Amino acid sequence: MPLGLFIFLAAIAVLSALGVILQRNPVHCLLALVLTLLDMAVMFIGLGAVTVGFLQAIVYVGAIMVLFLFVIWLLNLQAEDRGGSRQLALKFFGVVGAAVLIAELFVFLVKAPSPAGMNHPPPLFGSIASLAGALFTNYLIAFEATSLLLLVAVIGAVALARHPAAAGSLSPAQGAQPVASGGSEARPVTPEHKAGGMG
Repeated sequence: MPLGLFIFLAAIAVLSALGVILQRNPVHCLLALVLTLLDMAVMFIGLGAVTVGFLQAIVYVGAIMVLFLFVIWLLNLQAEDRGGSRQLALKFFGVVGAAVLIAELFVFLVKAPSPAGMNHPPPLFGSIASLAGALFTNYLIAFEATSLLLLVAVIGAVALARHPAAAGSLSPAQGAQPVASGGSEARPVTPEHKAGGMG
């Protein structure tokens, strides 16, 4: 991959990742995350890791992100107020965590070996055959555990979709008076109302 194209894709990845943490709307954050993952998939393919790039696009963008989007829609998440002590504490810990990650990145870049002294990978390195052989032999337990986690996530999404209405809302069968023609709100029937009606 040409260096200019790599820098361009890396800049897009950084900007879209910033959009994930700076957007107020959860759906917009998710779309920025999808752009970040797609950009990383293109970078993997350009660097020769074709299998990893397609897995990045198929699994993360095609499955996980769609599941996240459904969960956001089902929960009806809205843009939250960023004020208050709790939000300030979350911002503080987020800035501290980002500073630690940036420091680790700089340490890795300083101590990383020169690319000229690195050995070239074998011809079948990163191919589908070698990856599948390692996945279903050495990492079979981790693969099955991941499949179980995805199954639990799907079951959780279905359970959230079947969640009943809010506890405060009462139906007519639960003792709520129907809405009058004048537009007054429904009110629950109390024992005093029942006694007055019988009198």
